[in-house]
Amino acid sequence: MFDQETLRTFIRVAETRSFSKAAEYLHKTPAAISYRIKTLEENLGTQLFLRTTRTVSLTPAGVHLLERCHQWLSWIDAMPDELSQVNDGVERQVNIVVNNLLYNAASAAKLLTWLNHRFPFTQFQLSRQVYMGVWDAMLYDDFQLAIGVTGSESLSNSIRTLPFGEVSWVFVLAPHHPLAASTTPLTNTLLRGYPAINIEDTSRNLTKRVAWLLPGQKEIKVPDMQTKLECHLDGLGVGFLPKNICQPFIDRGQLLTREVDNKRQPSPLSLAWSKDRNGKAVQEIVSLFKHGDERIRGFLTNIDKYTLR
Repeated sequence: MFDQETLRTFIRVAETRSFSKAAEYLHKTPAAISYRIKTLEENLGTQLFLRTTRTVSLTPAGVHLLERCHQWLSWIDAMPDELSQVNDGVERQVNIVVNNLLYNAASAAKLLTWLNHRFPFTQFQLSRQVYMGVWDAMLYDDFQLAIGVTGSESLSNSIRTLPFGEVSWVFVLAPHHPLAASTTPLTNTLLRGYPAINIEDTSRNLTKRVAWLLPGQKEIKVPDMQTKLECHLDGLGVGFLPKNICQPFIDRGQLLTREVDNKRQPSPLSLAWSKDRNGKAVQEIVSLFKHGDERIRGFLTNIDKYTLR
């Protein structure tokens, strides 16, 4: 019913809206074209064309079939190369999760562009998660590779890790913030009076972590690092920011640094990938990080203590 010749005949009639024009293009007689379409409609038990003495137009079912035919023929034409890629050990689907501390839209686009060119028949999905949400995606969702799991040790024997450095943190506040006048280390008692700006951990299965929050202190949760930065610039609250993110604003005097009693320790981050589902695409991404390739360097701009050199 749906052999390639029938599909291509249907497409040609649908696009030209003419049996005679389709016949001319396909080097067939109009009668042969009409018979093939009539047989297709009879086999389907559905009318595909509305015919008058002057025009041929698609029924709603015909419109739907035309869309499907284009999809099928594209799939059939690509199938030999796609099967060859599968036999060569290239994954059909690769899901990548990125820590929000390292996420960079331009770098994400650059990596996906390269991957799509290198592996044209692989479906790629990119997700951004916070704190333990990155490990959660690797352990409980269908993700094969993570850029920036917390820590330097794997949480599972089925996952390999490659430590690539630490994110250093700086306590900041706006120049017009009430605490800006104090130059001595800020005590917890002083800090409790002002909101802490935090991004909520996105983990659903693992225990969520709180970045920095004092007992009794108000917390304002925001969805991403850019919003957190803007809140600090507006003087809404206080807290820690990655050193490499806030340094330009410190240099321009838009943010001030202060010492506090409870400093936030550097956050070690690692690349992580599945041992069992590491086809060629995942292997090549790992190789890019191992060699510090320019295609992935944008993900590492917030790494203060970089170990992959």
